[in-house]
Amino acid sequence: MRIAKSALIQPGGNVVYAVPAVALSMFCFAYSIVFGQVSILLYYALWMPLIAVDYRRVLGNYNNYLWILAFGVLTFLSVFWSAVPSVSMRASIQYLSQIICTLIAVRVLDARTLTIGMIAGTGIVLIYSLLFGHYELDVMDGTYSFVGAFASKNQLGFYASLGLIVCYAAVFIFGERRLWMAAAGFVGLLSAYCLIVCQSATSVLTAVVVLALMVGLRVVLALTPDQRKLLVVGGGVAVIVLVVAGVYLGAVDAVLGIFGKDSTLTGRTYLWQQGIEAAQDNPIFGIGYQAYWVQGFSEPERLWKEFFIGSRSGFHFHNTYIETTVELGLVGLVILAVTLLKIMWGHLRRLIEDIRNDESYLLFSISILLAIRSFVEIDILTPYNIGTFLFYFCAGKLAIARLRPVAQGWAQTRPSEPVLH
Repeated sequence: MRIAKSALIQPGGNVVYAVPAVALSMFCFAYSIVFGQVSILLYYALWMPLIAVDYRRVLGNYNNYLWILAFGVLTFLSVFWSAVPSVSMRASIQYLSQIICTLIAVRVLDARTLTIGMIAGTGIVLIYSLLFGHYELDVMDGTYSFVGAFASKNQLGFYASLGLIVCYAAVFIFGERRLWMAAAGFVGLLSAYCLIVCQSATSVLTAVVVLALMVGLRVVLALTPDQRKLLVVGGGVAVIVLVVAGVYLGAVDAVLGIFGKDSTLTGRTYLWQQGIEAAQDNPIFGIGYQAYWVQGFSEPERLWKEFFIGSRSGFHFHNTYIETTVELGLVGLVILAVTLLKIMWGHLRRLIEDIRNDESYLLFSISILLAIRSFVEIDILTPYNIGTFLFYFCAGKLAIARLRPVAQGWAQTRPSEPVLH
């Protein structure tokens, strides 16, 4: 069988391969705990073999990715001072390998293909959860919530939030019609339903904020680049004023009350306090990547007991920055925070300055979602996580944005294009 290279690695020309690859990757991320090593091996099998097709085009120049790789390299280096070197070694290799796979995806996917692939993937993930999921008692607030086939309602809510965002993007950014418009409508309704039944305040609020932002950006993008800059600066100042006013006037407590939450965020503020105290023991480089929540250590055992975590696993400080400081110290915190800010600012700048930039429209919105959730979750800190994939995908697209587009290389391909046998 003869397969043209472009059918596998040309952005925009490899939809038949790339859409299932993105969808299956999302399923692997969602249920790696359920299916174990099989799902992880499938994820690697989707992206790593593309190196053999054309390693120069698939890998690119990694000198452009040094700032992206910095945090992953630090997780690996933490093995040398980790309290549990074996745990840090395994986790850091997994994290770095996911970054590499994501950077491969950056070179072979365009934003539209990513979007429709995520629509398909979200649909599969949510349908599986509806078929095989269950309700679970939250012992902290005494309520039952639908967690699907996940271990947490917040993870189900995260996928539902992403589903709403990419469905909006497919129709209103990329202008999909017919098949993918119908798919976006179906998955959008499915996502909205799952968002309601999971009762995750974090996911509902972040989804509403990001969708409102995406709608607002449509108005901004109708203006000239100079007018956009003035409006974005003015809008940014107004948002900051409203947020500060809301905090002092009690709006935050009122919003939390709608979801049955209080100002302690169901014990999260206490957990944050414990994390800050733990970080003070090793403030510069931390205790080592994923070396805190280890069975047998007194402090995590105490917190597992206080928060009724019978499995003694899968728990964290519910804050990306506190978790990072505990594991990788202030050095890790600075690297991660700078990377996130660079991603958001880079895509916002492209969005404002370019006449039209659909890629940054989508990726800026996703980066805002990750940034908001970072204060209450750790979506970008763990391997085999859709948040980690999207975080480094946004970064990778920004890194190659000012280079010659990959598609130009394909435009110059001769008729006698190499084929795979």
